[in-house]
Parts: sequence; structure tokens; C-alpha cells
Amino acid sequence: MRRAISATLLTTTILALQIIIFPALNHNTLRAEKKKIILQHADVIEGGETEAGSYRSVIGNVVFLHDNLTLKCDRATSFEQENKIVLTGNVFMTDNTVEIFGENGVYYTDRQTGELNGNVRGRMLDNSLAAKSKTAIVNKATSQIWLYNEAIAWHDRQQISGDIILLHVKDIGTDGKRKSIDEVQVHGKAFFAAQDTLTLSPIAYDQLSGQKMVIQLNDNSKITGITLTTQAESLYHLYGNDRKPSGINYSSGDMIRMFFTNGILKRVKVTGNVEGKQYPESFRGDKKINLSKFAWREKENPFQQQKSLP
Repeated sequence: MRRAISATLLTTTILALQIIIFPALNHNTLRAEKKKIILQHADVIEGGETEAGSYRSVIGNVVFLHDNLTLKCDRATSFEQENKIVLTGNVFMTDNTVEIFGENGVYYTDRQTGELNGNVRGRMLDNSLAAKSKTAIVNKATSQIWLYNEAIAWHDRQQISGDIILLHVKDIGTDGKRKSIDEVQVHGKAFFAAQDTLTLSPIAYDQLSGQKMVIQLNDNSKITGITLTTQAESLYHLYGNDRKPSGINYSSGDMIRMFFTNGILKRVKVTGNVEGKQYPESFRGDKKINLSKFAWREKENPFQQQKSLP
């Protein structure tokens, strides 16, 4: 059995659709209101039966609202018993501070969690960070974004990559309209590169590598600390009190901790199996001293040339 409703009838059936596709919760509680999925728009509505049971779908310019989260896609199919919506084609999620795109995905209504795959890319709307991967999990309840499979992120003139990147987003202020990333975790093949902006010729990059990396940021998106563990390495450019270049330091150990003030590196602590080397300033920009995993991939940033939504 299959039913289809044309776009011209959509406005008269919108309330019924919300009840049929996404069962109404207890409207007497604030918690229930926040869990309610609202269909804002679709071109076609259809339903039917399969061996697994009944299904309900919406097709064409689909827009859902879930509390302050907006979901868009080409087609969505609801599986009520599993509390999930399968999203197909040009998937887009945003809470007006973070936006993320993918080719396909699934949204779990009870857990407020979305899974996207394909050409995944996302950014903070204040342009403080952009990222891409092949898979992502957006957990609205815990304010976390997980990036898997060829994950890479850009923060100002800094680049972060690894097997898995975990971003934690926090509210700034009490109105919930501003958010910032206060912690970045990188698991597996963690790498950090930052263009040295104090001396621009020749161009050089501070570099960090390890199996795990934790980066702490303040409310202004400035780095306050970086911790690397397991096979930790660092290559950074040194300056004297007069801000003139004074060489390049290489260090390795079991753990490297870096402390920053106003985004500027102030202190480095290396522990466990420590090794080090000092290069003269003449080695600046020499590719031979780069860490083995270094690659500057700024051109891969999907938002580099964009000033508005794709």
C-alpha cells in the first residue's frame, strides 16, 4: 500500500503529519516540548508498508525543527520504533552557531544525536574553526562533535589532523546565542601545525605530533594549553626578548605540555625519554627538519573561499 500527498495539500496536512510521522509526546512538560520534532516543509509526503513494518517519508526540500536544531535534506524516512529518521541527500544541520553538512545521515530523536557520512564538512559560524572528514557524529545533548576517517580541522593559521577529532562546544554567556570550542581531542596520528606569523620570510611552521593530543582554548578561541602523549614530538621556532629569531628547537618524549598566554607559547615541559636538538636560524623553512607527518593542507579547507552558506 502506498499513499502520496502533493505539495499543494501540504499546508492543510502539516499538523496531521507531525502526529503521524513523529508521535506527539506529553505536551504538559517542557522536556516533552523540546523533544518534539516539527516538520516545517516538504514537497511530498508518502507512507506505506514493508516487511519490517510501516514507514513514513517526506521528500523534497525537507526541513525539520527540533528545539533550536534545524535539519534539512532531500528525503527523510521515519522509523518510529527505533526513534530514528534516515536522512538522504544534501544533509544539513545547524543550531545557528555551528553548521555541518553531509551526503547522508541518521538522526536519533531520543538521544538528540545525528550521524553524517560522505563528504562531511562543518564550521563555527563565527569562522573560528572549520573541519572536514568522511564521518561525523553530532551529539547535541553532550555538546560534542566527533569527526572520523581522514579528519582535519583548521583554526586560524593552525591545522589539526588525526584518526579521530573530538570537539567540545560550550555556551558563552547565558542566552545560548554564542558558543565556542573549549577543547579539542585528537586520537591516533595526532598532528598540529601552525604557521609562524612573527617572521614571514621564509614561511615556517611550528609542528607537534603524538598518538593523542588535547588542546584547550579560551572563550576568544585562543589556545591556552596543548598536551601530547605517546611518541610526542615538537618542532617550534624560538625568539628572544627582542622578538628576533634565535633558532629552532626539536624535542621528543613520552609527554609534551605547552603553555600559552594570549595565544603565544610561553613554556614547554617534556617528560619521559627526553631527547632534543637545537637548529640555527639558518635552517628556518628547511623542509628537511620538518616532522615526518607534516603536510600543510590549507587548500583542502572547504570554506576557505566561501563567505556565505553553500
